[in-house]
Amino acid sequence: IFNQTGDLLATGDKGGRVVIFQRETEVESGEYNVYSTFQSHEPDFDYLKSLEIEEKINKIRWLPQQNAAHFLLSTNDKTIKLWKVSERDKRPEGYNLKDEEGRIKDISTVTSLRVPVLKPTDLMVEVRPRRIFANGHTYHVNSISVNSDGETYLSADDLRINMWHLDITDRSFNIVDIKPANMEDLTEVITAAEFHPQHCHLFVYSSSKGTLRLCDMRESALCDKHSKIFEEPEDPGNRSFFSEIISSVSDVKFSHSGRYLLTRDYLTVKVWDLNMEKGPVETYQVHEYLRSKLCSLYENDCIFDKFECVWNSTDSVIMTGAYNSFFRMFDRETGRGVTLEAWRESSKPRAVLRTRRIYNGGRRRRGDVGVDSLDFTKKILHMAWHPAENIIAIAATNNLYIFQDRVNAENL
Repeated sequence: IFNQTGDLLATGDKGGRVVIFQRETEVESGEYNVYSTFQSHEPDFDYLKSLEIEEKINKIRWLPQQNAAHFLLSTNDKTIKLWKVSERDKRPEGYNLKDEEGRIKDISTVTSLRVPVLKPTDLMVEVRPRRIFANGHTYHVNSISVNSDGETYLSADDLRINMWHLDITDRSFNIVDIKPANMEDLTEVITAAEFHPQHCHLFVYSSSKGTLRLCDMRESALCDKHSKIFEEPEDPGNRSFFSEIISSVSDVKFSHSGRYLLTRDYLTVKVWDLNMEKGPVETYQVHEYLRSKLCSLYENDCIFDKFECVWNSTDSVIMTGAYNSFFRMFDRETGRGVTLEAWRESSKPRAVLRTRRIYNGGRRRRGDVGVDSLDFTKKILHMAWHPAENIIAIAATNNLYIFQDRVNAENL
């Protein structure tokens, strides 16, 4: 995920590490190089439940920058941490009570006082944990979202959403709880949650049933009763065993303007208007050609993959991932979509991203990729779009690709 200015990009891995890339401002191409790497989480063990807690990073979110330092939140399945990222290019010298190696001097040997001075040194990037927010979730954390007030954030697991204050680690406020008295009555789980970009009292959360609930914290301390619910009526003719699985929302994002919601389910990406609850205003087919393959995708668990979706800086283009190292972009004005491929050849400097076409019957063109030859292990689940420019970051298996549009996002 990019920070608010787009000069830093953070990504996490399954080993609990966070890698931060910094944009080189002196270079015209604006390429990103490794800025800092640190271990965010370690493997842990829940002794009460006899469960191992993986160190894998689930989400990272930057805080609005207040001073020269940067702050970010990272979380694994259970524990959220606040990190401070700062630079140091000077070091103090000339202590009165310490020698040059930092050892405490014998006071009796100090015969005169001197004023310590700051001497230039090689640039050092320091990453330090400032807060650890633990014991707030019984189930796996799937979302964190920083509030526009700059003081609070929310974290969501399968059944609850908590709100935290960034300065208070020992307690949080439970703002949504959908856990039934009897777990056998459980019909849906929370899949994602996010605060509104401008209004600090509004947040939205999605469910495994494909519904979106907009909540207003001014109405009630516990937001179990939503202010608005967004859902698309199901066509009884298309009902199947897989209907509920593929309708589960894996990601939800507010537009930068705050007017729209972007959601991703297994086969489609949808745009919703906050003023219109009866259905999405736009629906884009990501990989409709997989509908006939749902049975095999269920058997290999790919049907449960959780794809993310993002807006560009002007909310005019949306992007989401697919299989075979493909990702899709859709121009909202024309409704036209394009399939692009993130592969090693395109990571060479100034290499042009190539468009791809999936062959699913009809006339086959040269270079078309057949549905049966798609590699379902090469999936693009995570991505980010620069907050002001046409620069995108694509996480494909063990590689991170950063692409810059030399033309214009409108010319997809």
